[in-house]
Amino acid sequence: MRNFSYVQARSRAEAVELAGLPDTMVLAGGTELLNWMRIGIAEPARVLDITRIQGMEGVEALPQGGVRIGALTKLNDAAQHPLIRENYPVLSQAILKSASAQIRNLATVGGNPLQRVRCPYFRADEPTPCNKRVPGSGCAALHGMNEKHAIFGWTDACVAVHPADPPVALAALDAVYITEGGGGRRIPARSFNVLPGEDPSTHSVLRRGEIITAIEIGPAARRSAYLKIRERESYEYATVSAAVALDLDGDMINRARIALGSVAMRPWRLDATEHALVGKRLGSSDIATSIDISFREARPLSSNAYKIKLARNAALRAIELAARAS
Repeated sequence: MRNFSYVQARSRAEAVELAGLPDTMVLAGGTELLNWMRIGIAEPARVLDITRIQGMEGVEALPQGGVRIGALTKLNDAAQHPLIRENYPVLSQAILKSASAQIRNLATVGGNPLQRVRCPYFRADEPTPCNKRVPGSGCAALHGMNEKHAIFGWTDACVAVHPADPPVALAALDAVYITEGGGGRRIPARSFNVLPGEDPSTHSVLRRGEIITAIEIGPAARRSAYLKIRERESYEYATVSAAVALDLDGDMINRARIALGSVAMRPWRLDATEHALVGKRLGSSDIATSIDISFREARPLSSNAYKIKLARNAALRAIELAARAS
C-alpha cells in the first residue's frame, strides 16, 4: 500500500475544496476504499475524511412530496427509517439484502453507488489485462471467466457489471443524486454510472471536486419490491437482481418502472417493457410478453447466456411481488 496523507473536512465547502486537489479520494464508510488501496486498485496521495461534516445524515420528507436522504446516512438507518420502509419498500429491501449487518452499519447511502465493478480481473492481486485498471491494456474477461458479467451495454473494452443493490432500487424510483462542487448537479440515479462505450476506464459521472451530499426520491412507491438472486443468502453479490415500482388501477398497470442489477455497468432500466406494460392486467400472459421485448437487445458472452433467462424471470417475479405489496 502506498503511503498517503489523511485529512478531515469540517464543512461541505472545505470538502469540495479538498476533493478538488489532485490524487485525492473521499472516505465516508470506507468499506470499499480500504479494499481498493489494499490490492492496489487505488493509490491516492491523500484520503479525505468527510464523516465529521454536519447536516449530511438523516431522512426527511420533502415539502412537495418524496424524501431526501443525506449522503452520510448509514445504510441500515435508511433501510429502517419509517419513511423509507413504508413508502419505498423496494429501497429498504435492496439495502437489507446488500451486505452483512456490520457493513450496513458502516457503509453510507452516498458511498454505495461509488462501488467499482465486481470483476475478478479488475480486483486481481496480480495485474491482468483490464481497461478499468490500466487503460488500453485490454479486457481479460471478454474471452475469459465471464459467467457473472454483462448481458447489456458491454463493449469489447469492458464486460463487467456494477455490483451494488441500492442503486438498482434508486434507478427504479427515478431518484437523483444531489452534488456540490463544480456548480452542483442533480444526477439521475439511472445514469450515474458510466457504460464502457462512453469511457471504459471511468466508473461514474462524478467530476473532480464534486461530492454527493444527498439523494432525493419522488412520491411514494408503496407497490414496489426488490428481488436478489445470489449463490448464497447470507452474504453475496447478486448474480441478477430486479427492482420494480408499480402504479395500479385495480389489476391494471398504469405505470411500471423496472431496473435490473448485475447485468450491465449501471442499473439497467427496461424502458421498452415499461411502455408495453401500460394498460396490461396483472396475471395475464401479456406481462411476460412485454418483458421479452427488452431482452431482444441482450447479448450474452461465452459463459453467461443463462443470465438472460434468469433476469427475465427475476423481472417477472419482482412484478408479482410489487403487485402484492401494500
